[in-house]
Amino acid sequence: MALAKIRDIRRQELRRAAVVVMQREGVPGTTLEKVAQEAGASKGIVLHYFRNKKHLFEEAMREANSDLREHVVKKLNAANTPFERVWAVIEANLGEHIYKPPQGHAWLSLCAEVPREPQLARLQKVFHSRMHSNLMSGLLLLLPKQEAQEAALSISALIDGLWVRLGIGDQALNSAIALKLARDFLKGALPNETSLT
Repeated sequence: MALAKIRDIRRQELRRAAVVVMQREGVPGTTLEKVAQEAGASKGIVLHYFRNKKHLFEEAMREANSDLREHVVKKLNAANTPFERVWAVIEANLGEHIYKPPQGHAWLSLCAEVPREPQLARLQKVFHSRMHSNLMSGLLLLLPKQEAQEAALSISALIDGLWVRLGIGDQALNSAIALKLARDFLKGALPNETSLT
C-alpha cells in the first residue's frame, strides 16, 4: 500500500478546513486567514498549496463532493434492482449522513459563485452530469428513454431544490422529510414500481 505524501495530506487538511469555514461563514465570509486558522496553519502555508482564494474554493468544492461521490458508489454497488439504483442516488444525496444545515449552507454559498467562476461552473456541470448518468442507469430499465431522461432531470432538480431550501435555512426540512418527498415524487414518475408501496 502506497503511503500518502505529506503534501497531499496537507492539501486535504486545508480543503477540509475551507469546507468547515464555508459551512460556518459562507463564501463571502471565508478568507484565507480563517481557513489557515481552522487548519492550524499560516496564510502563507495556504498560499503555498493553493494559488489564490478561487483555487482554494474550487478544491473545496471537489472536497465537499468527494464524500458524496463515494457514498453514491457504495450504494450503487449494493443495489440489486433498477429501482434500488435510482433510490441509491437519491438516498446518498438526501440521507441524514449528508443532508444537514451546515453542508447546505456551504453548498449553496459555493453554488452562488458558479455564475461568476468558470472553474466552479465546470465542476457543477460535471457533478450534474454524474448524477444524471447514475440516475439513468436505473431509469432506463424502468421507463422508455425519453421518459427516463425527463424523470432523471426532475429528480435532480428536486434534489437541488431541496438542497437550496436547506441552505437558506428552511426549518421545516430534514433528511426524513426530503426522502419522503422524493419517494412521493417517484410514486408518480414510476407508477408500476412495486418497491414504492
